[in-house]
Amino acid sequence: MTESGPRVAYSGEPGAFAEDAVLVAFDQPVPVPVPGFRQVFEAVTSGWVPGDPPEAAPVAAGVVPIENLVNGTVRENYDLLLEHDLVVTGEVVVPVRLCLAALPGQSIDGIERVYSHIQALGQAEAFLRTRPWTLLTTYNTAGAAKMIVGRGERAAAAVVSPRAAAGFGLEILADGIQQAPDNRTRFLVIARHRDRPFFAPPSAAEPVPMRTTMVLAVRNEPGSLHRCLGVFARAGLNMSKLESRPSHDRAWEYVFWVDLDADEAQAERAAAELGADAAMVRILGTYPRASEG
Repeated sequence: MTESGPRVAYSGEPGAFAEDAVLVAFDQPVPVPVPGFRQVFEAVTSGWVPGDPPEAAPVAAGVVPIENLVNGTVRENYDLLLEHDLVVTGEVVVPVRLCLAALPGQSIDGIERVYSHIQALGQAEAFLRTRPWTLLTTYNTAGAAKMIVGRGERAAAAVVSPRAAAGFGLEILADGIQQAPDNRTRFLVIARHRDRPFFAPPSAAEPVPMRTTMVLAVRNEPGSLHRCLGVFARAGLNMSKLESRPSHDRAWEYVFWVDLDADEAQAERAAAELGADAAMVRILGTYPRASEG
């Protein structure tokens, strides 16, 4: 890989689906693996990861999963987006193909334990229920493969991508075990600045559709959320997603995450009008909408 592109942080090990997202979203990136989602946000905020040599280029961006077709949203990353002063500069949708893989020479009948990230275990739940395996969570799908190899652990398997299985020298015992054949995960690209390190799709005859992600808190009074949503309706903006998360400031109150089919100017106008009824409005970013295929 030519190290001429940006350094991009992701959670996991080489072969993780997040690394796939990095490779799709950027031109000749230098993927930078870190242990978890919080470490991705910290790396992007500071520009560095622990152990970076003095001559290393700064981390330009990060990639984090935000929702999966089967398991829904990755709620931890919503909270981290609100906690950090970063900008969403792009999105990418990555197909999720899962397999069960183990050390060479293992048979599926000899497996007793299966490791993977909780999201991957959920995405392969129907297959995993067919046998009395003990299911154990790890911080990352590819990390499960790395752990089994590092320990030389027999009678154990990992739910991983075929690319990760091959990368760690595991044999595939069962392929295509995801319960939705078209399973996929949507990742967000995060950066410190609005000048996008994200490489948008090539120019086409038609303008690239834009998406805006914003978060708002409504006043604790009747009809306040209804009035806020009415702002989007009056502006003719399609709301493709609405997600609530507990407020970290006040007990039993919530903030709402909204994805709008809106460009930057449309989003700014809507945010200005929302100020009459919302206790807080923050635009996280406006970026090219990824293909859903």
